[in-house]
Amino acid sequence: MPISKDDALALLDSVIAKAKKAGAEQVDALLAQSTSLSHAQRLGEVEKLERSEEQDLGLRVLIGKKQAVVSSNDFDSATLDQLVERAVAMAKVVPDDPYCGLAEPMQLVTQRPDIDSLDPQEPAPERLIELARAAEEAARAVKGVTNSEGAEAGWGQSFVVLAGSNGFSGAYERSSHSYGVSVLAGEGVSMERDYAFSQAVYGGDLRDPAEVGREAGEQAVRRLGARRPKTGRYPVVFDPRVGNSLLRHFAGAINGAAIARGTSFLKDKLGEMVFADGINIIDDPHRPRGLASKPFDAEGLANRKHNLIENGRLTTWLLDLSTARQLGLESSGHASRGTGGPPHPSSTNLYLAPGKITRDSLIGEIKQGFYVTEMMGTGVNGVTGDYSRGAAGFWIENGEIAYPVSEATVAGNLKDMFAKLTPADDLVFRYGANTPTLRIDGATVAGGGA
Repeated sequence: MPISKDDALALLDSVIAKAKKAGAEQVDALLAQSTSLSHAQRLGEVEKLERSEEQDLGLRVLIGKKQAVVSSNDFDSATLDQLVERAVAMAKVVPDDPYCGLAEPMQLVTQRPDIDSLDPQEPAPERLIELARAAEEAARAVKGVTNSEGAEAGWGQSFVVLAGSNGFSGAYERSSHSYGVSVLAGEGVSMERDYAFSQAVYGGDLRDPAEVGREAGEQAVRRLGARRPKTGRYPVVFDPRVGNSLLRHFAGAINGAAIARGTSFLKDKLGEMVFADGINIIDDPHRPRGLASKPFDAEGLANRKHNLIENGRLTTWLLDLSTARQLGLESSGHASRGTGGPPHPSSTNLYLAPGKITRDSLIGEIKQGFYVTEMMGTGVNGVTGDYSRGAAGFWIENGEIAYPVSEATVAGNLKDMFAKLTPADDLVFRYGANTPTLRIDGATVAGGGA
């Protein structure tokens, strides 16, 4: 049964009071509640239509420099009494963590912006069925498409409440609407697949499913007849749907946990040029209708828009209180948390600002190069920056897309790749992390083709 904001805060206050009475010195508690509706179909036949509701409560107890985190999805009073007892007992015996601790009252957020993160309209199941049906039909109608891996549509709504013995209490809600389709083109051993999807906080902001379906079908057909590229060093262009992976590698490299451990290839680069002059990377937790927006961080601190990279220069790490204490710095308001563990640093709505060159011009300057639309594998070393991932896409000749490419590898070092990155001007916000089309000059492409 869904719980109201007032009831959730009252419940957390009660649990915190019980923990304090049982011997805890500092306590915070997080309640997360979610409702979701999901549909899947293939070749027009419904395969799934499900609704689920979940709730969980996470309790963090601190005694001196020891902390323990426990969670439960049962809110019965007797169960929560046992939860408190277990958390306090654990906190008495675990090793010390010299950097743990709640925020001081003067550190807590005072102003909470409206992030417009909740669409109050829950879609009817028929609406999800229609979105998936329209997308799959449009994809299958593309000449050359021969089969479908299916289409899915979903909706979700979550409710997060945080309270602490330091006086903090706060809550926010978030919604998500999405659908997507994946289809196959060709026959026998000469088949290719591709996909397209749309997601948004508000259902009304979703793209037209017929447009998305056509995109999936046309992309699959374009990949037919793929060749392996000739090994060499070439300009590599990353489509926005894969360019954001580079952004996530960057975010991982400036995460305070990696910096504190000394396991990041950017650990000595604070205040230095990491990208070319003019490159800006922004993290904005208050972006209206952003997929990862929130009005405060997971420790009750104020969060704000950060220029992580400003004109090519690295300005900050992503920090929560613990990593900030380890580094002798102040938290950047990037704490994130689930109910099963303590806070940790994480980005929110991350994006690379658009450049001043069009996508066509970015590609048009290339005599021979690789346009990447899909990446496979996880061959990235966060300590050294060494990068090697499988890729597919299209070969570029004399500024034009020439033919499809598969079974390729893109390799290099992220420090060099970041320094040689040029963005186009076509930024569109579609994902949790967003980039325009990106070009990196001088990466290694391996394929063994003629």
